Amino acid sequence: MTQDTLSEAEYDAITDAAAHWCMRLHAADCTDEERDAFEQWHAAHPLHAFEYEAMLEVWEVAEHLPRPTPALTAAPRQPSRTWRQYVAVAAACALALPLAAYAGWNLGWLPNSHEHFSATDEVRRVTLSDGSELELNLNTDLTFSNYKDERRVTLKKGEAFFTVSHDLAHPFVVRAGEGKVRVTGTRFNVWMYEDQVRVNLVEGSVLVSSDRALPGDGLRLGPMMQARYKHGDYIPQISQTYPDDAALAWRSGKLVLDNLALNDALPLINRYLAHPLMLADSRTGSLRVGGIYNIKELNNLANSLPKVLPVYLTRNKEGNPVINSMPQQPPKS
Repeated sequence: MTQDTLSEAEYDAITDAAAHWCMRLHAADCTDEERDAFEQWHAAHPLHAFEYEAMLEVWEVAEHLPRPTPALTAAPRQPSRTWRQYVAVAAACALALPLAAYAGWNLGWLPNSHEHFSATDEVRRVTLSDGSELELNLNTDLTFSNYKDERRVTLKKGEAFFTVSHDLAHPFVVRAGEGKVRVTGTRFNVWMYEDQVRVNLVEGSVLVSSDRALPGDGLRLGPMMQARYKHGDYIPQISQTYPDDAALAWRSGKLVLDNLALNDALPLINRYLAHPLMLADSRTGSLRVGGIYNIKELNNLANSLPKVLPVYLTRNKEGNPVINSMPQQPPKS
């Protein structure tokens, strides 16, 4: 099988495999061995990555469809379908796609447009189909879907600055982690690392919720305010910011650490690193660090830390660098 010439059977096999891996990687019982096998398959051919990304787009849209109400009496269990049968069903459904898409749009179930944007080693500026403008920080991945009753961004990882086009009847919602940010037209920044999310409002007004499953639209932020939340937070933590706040320095290619404890600094640093820095213990985490860094050169930060802090580096069994504080000198007698 070569990249230039693929038979129909080879192409169908790639589509089947992409569907298989999309289902397995979203399954609760997916094993580490399966994930390793997926990585090998994904890297084996350029079309593998292309087909898998296309399958993910379908999966994400399908997640927004309403779930059917279970019947009171369970029907006899049917034999599970093979992957080829799933592909056949998908092909049959495609014949009715225009009518289904029109009905889904009118009911607010399906978007009439779905876009995917990412930035890797450069800050990227994009314009959404609704006219909203976004700046994407390094290592950022998000999607935009335009529904009848709302415009929806899903921030998968990273950070983005939003300048949202005003549309009072068509709210703009950013989903990040387990929470959401709801606006009609404004300028704000959303940062996410693992399960931590931070929202900084520059202009306008937003509603921030730390759990989309809870009723209501959350707490209201005004200009120069910040909301933080993480997994399990019932409500976001709200604080005041200032015109010279360092949270938006990334738009100029900088990371500003203003005398932060390493506990607070590492989430800001690690999102730029291929191998995140780890802390040996809480005492190390209490050490403070400051400075202004180029976001493209943060991979060099780990080696420079022992020059500015009383620390040394080791590596854990996963190969990640670990910061250790120097042993305290016993008091002289």
